[in-house]
This record gives sequence, C-alpha cells and structure tokens, in this order.
Amino acid sequence: MTFVGMSLVVVAGLVSVWLTNRLARAPHFGPIDLPNDRTLHSAPTPRTGGLAVLAALTAATLVAGALGWLSRPPWWDQSVRIGAVFAVAALVAAHAYWNDLIGSTVLVRLGVQTGAATVTVLAAGLSLDRIGVPLGPLAVPITVLGLVWMMNLYNFMDGMDGFAAGMTVFGFTALAGFAFRGGQSALAWASLLVVAATAGFLIHNFPPARIFLGDAGSVSLGFLAGSLSLLGVDERVFDPGVPILIFSPFIVDATATLGRRLLRGEPVWRPHREHYYQRLVLAGWGHRNTVLAEYILMLAAGVSAVIYVCANVAIQVCLLSLWAVIYCSCMCFVRALEIRRPKWPCA
Repeated sequence: MTFVGMSLVVVAGLVSVWLTNRLARAPHFGPIDLPNDRTLHSAPTPRTGGLAVLAALTAATLVAGALGWLSRPPWWDQSVRIGAVFAVAALVAAHAYWNDLIGSTVLVRLGVQTGAATVTVLAAGLSLDRIGVPLGPLAVPITVLGLVWMMNLYNFMDGMDGFAAGMTVFGFTALAGFAFRGGQSALAWASLLVVAATAGFLIHNFPPARIFLGDAGSVSLGFLAGSLSLLGVDERVFDPGVPILIFSPFIVDATATLGRRLLRGEPVWRPHREHYYQRLVLAGWGHRNTVLAEYILMLAAGVSAVIYVCANVAIQVCLLSLWAVIYCSCMCFVRALEIRRPKWPCA
C-alpha cells in the first residue's frame, strides 16, 4: 500500500501542476474573476483552478479504486466509504462550477449543498450520534448543518492568493498524520491525495496568483474537509476537537465575521471584504505577508492538535482556552492596524 499510495500521490501532484498551468494560460476557457470593490485582486484572473484539483483527485481515485477492486486489500472496506465521499464531492464541484459559469440563487446553492451533505451523512453513516454525542433526533440535522457550513466557510475564506490552498495543505496533512497514527491507512492516503492535488495548484496560486480555485474548488474542498474529518471521528482516530482545532484559522474567521454581520442585520450571502484576513491585507500587510502569517497560524494549530490528542482533559481545556485568547488577540491586532492606517470603512 505504501508504494501504491506514494505513486498515486505523486501522480495527483504532477497532474495538478500541469493542468493548473494549462488552465492559467487559457483565460477564455472558463469563468474569469474580475476585480471590483469587494475583491482583493487587481487583474482579471481565471477561476478554473478547482478543475485541476478535482481532475487530479479523480484520476488518482479511479486508479486506486481499480487496484483495490482487483486485489481487495485490507483497507478496501474503508476506501468504499471514502470513494463515496469523493463521488459526492465531484457532484458538489459540478454544481459549483455551473454556478461559476451561469450563476444561481442562494436557495438553490444551499439546497444542493444540503442534499449532498444529507446523502453523505446517511449513506456513509457519519452522524454525530455514532460517536456518543447525545443529540438524539437532532444528530443528523446538526451534522448536515456542519457540513454545509464547512462548504460555505471555505468558499468565504477563498479570497486571498494562496490562502484556501494553504489551509488545505496544512489541514489535510494533519488529518493524514492522525489517520496513519490511528491505523486508518485509506483515510490517510485519501487525505494525502487531496494535499498533493492542492499543492500542485498552490504553485500557481501563491502570491501573486495566476489562477483561483473558483467555487468548484473551494466548495468541494470544504466538503472534503468536513467529510473526511467526520470519517476520522467515526473511526475513533480523533475526537471532534481535533479537526476543529486544525481548521480553526478558517472556522474562527468565517464564523466571527458571519456573526458580526448577522448582528448588524447585513445580508450575509453578499460578497464583502470584512473577513479578518481581508482586513489585514487592506490595512497594509499585502497578500504575501498576510498569507505567510496565516501559514504560521495553521502550522501552530496543527502542532496544537498533536498536543491536544496526547493530553488529558484539563490540558485540553487549557489549550482550547489559549487558542481563544490567541484568536481574540489577532482580531484586536487587525483592528489596531486599521485604526493606525485606515484603508477602508469597516466596523
């Protein structure tokens, strides 16, 4: 499995690098992200990078599936559930790409995402009640809501060069490490495939970006982050606090920004530049400095997740409390920069 897995990871990375480069050189192939007063980029940029990521994942998954079907190795039963998750992710990406091209209403997008999340939760048995969370009949709806939020928050946070791709590389690498540690090789290699496919895209997306993920990439990666995290929890690889901590740089920013906009009575579905990473860029840090600072935050969150798994309950509570202080401090830091060097009107 190790040789096959490494081979597939390399193939996924190479396919992604090559295809992303081709798509970046073909601006008329698909949707273009035009600069406006609600974006951070200054030049028209293709939004087709998600196609390269999904194509690389699809190719590697099909080969892995064919090899598994022929030999039926010990990890085959695990990989069937993962294959189902990847299949639903492809459907989510297809609709998101349609939305990139044609556009659709918020209700239609939420309906498709809710349907995909419901199918995944029920078909793969990923409801939170399987891990002992006493939610009763609310277990499935809450799990579905969590998956839908992961899809949308990933999309909300995909507004800066190298950001969403970087979170994917750091986050899924951490998931892979925990899966190997827990003896779940299929989940580990699936996570590394996502890492490789996204890293190939990141080469062309790092500031200054030549291409963006688009909805097809960001929404499907958010779906995979939520689904593979639930699989890890279901397989007792880690408890729910681990993926929450790993992806906290996205979860905290997106959730805090959504809450702030809701309290002000603003339409949360409309594009804006009020996320903390956007505000940091506009306060003078720029894309490269901001994304590098976020990478440090992501790395620290991953290391903290390792400590969290090895610690007792008291230390886990202290660690989570520390991160609450860290994130509050980061928010105050961004606000202080805006006061010192205002670049745009914000709350």
